[in-house]
Amino acid sequence: MTPPLEIRRLTYADLPQVIAVERRAFGTPWSLAMFVLELSKPSGICLAAVREGRIVGYLVCSRYDVVWHVMNVAVDDRLRRGGIATALIERLFSIADGPGERYTLEVRTSNEAAIKLYERFGFRAAGRRQGYYHDNREDAVIMWRVAEEGAPGSAPPPENRAGTAETGAGTAG
Repeated sequence: MTPPLEIRRLTYADLPQVIAVERRAFGTPWSLAMFVLELSKPSGICLAAVREGRIVGYLVCSRYDVVWHVMNVAVDDRLRRGGIATALIERLFSIADGPGERYTLEVRTSNEAAIKLYERFGFRAAGRRQGYYHDNREDAVIMWRVAEEGAPGSAPPPENRAGTAETGAGTAG
């Protein structure tokens, strides 16, 4: 039986484990400084997926004006296709979603599994960024999602969002 998965706020103390997952997941991993910067943004949502005390995945989402930008989603390469990314995205939407909330992200054109996952959550391709990935100059698919009335999230009004996320699952403060 698979041990339970906990989705919680990502903290600075998690970063050594996050960096280990990041390096296994990506050819051009984020630096420690990039994670520290994202965690320091009060409007961001940074989540950790934890199983048996170990970080098995994470999600980093930043708020830019009126748009959420999903910056980074990664799962331990030995545990992919086990619902961890799905759980992280579901938690993101439970915190941030509300009618009209907009989200964007970039994903490698070759990452068909991730594209299908994002499409299941209502993201749609809206363009390409030529040569976006520095390691091999691969293009990125730009995807967008707009939450509709009755969206799955239970976001409070914007003036209350930060406090709810901190006591809930994940504003990176």
